[in-house]
Amino acid sequence: METLKYKDLPELPTVVDIMTAARALGLSRTYAYDLARRDQFPCRVLRIGTCYRVPTADLLKLLGATREASRAADPPG
Repeated sequence: METLKYKDLPELPTVVDIMTAARALGLSRTYAYDLARRDQFPCRVLRIGTCYRVPTADLLKLLGATREASRAADPPG
C-alpha cells in the first residue's frame, strides 16, 4: 500500500474511507481496522452501517496540515 504524499492532501474529498486515512498515516489495513473497531483510531471515525469513514478535516488536523498549506506546497504548473 502506497503512502499518500503531502501534495495529495488537497484533493481528498470531505470524508475518506479508512484505507485512505490509513495510507495518509502510514498504517497497515489490518491495524487501521483494528484501531477503528476498538475506538482507538487517532482521529474521529464515523461508522455508517458496516463502513468506516474519516472526516478529512480531522485527518488534516491530526497531520498538522491544511488544504491551503498543502496547495501552497505544490510546485507551479
